[in-house]
Amino acid sequence: QVQLVESGGGLVQAGGSLRLSCAASGRTFSAYRLGWFRQAPGKEREFVACITWRGENTIYADSVKGRFTISRDNAKNTVYLQMNSLKPEDTAVYYCAVDQSARIWVRLRSSYDYWGQGTQVTVSS
Repeated sequence: QVQLVESGGGLVQAGGSLRLSCAASGRTFSAYRLGWFRQAPGKEREFVACITWRGENTIYADSVKGRFTISRDNAKNTVYLQMNSLKPEDTAVYYCAVDQSARIWVRLRSSYDYWGQGTQVTVSS
């Protein structure tokens, strides 16, 4: 089992920045990839970004490319999502998730085995 705890959400004005953290515990050695997803009210949960736990491979959704940066600190078992130039449409609950099996379809929710509880990000216009 892997436990995930997100933090760093909050209220920010459009154009501002936030950094989300996802602290992992438990069987973290079994994690291959960690991803960030988000879910806005009334919408499906969507892929934001992901990073391999031991490598430098990162993938971003087109909607956040160039504004968001995913990174990891293996010593702290923590993955970060730096969010710059935030827009009102970035408002959502942000979740981190772990893929243990190196699945191909990294943008699918079903490719991830464990999920955190989420952290709210609200961007005002």
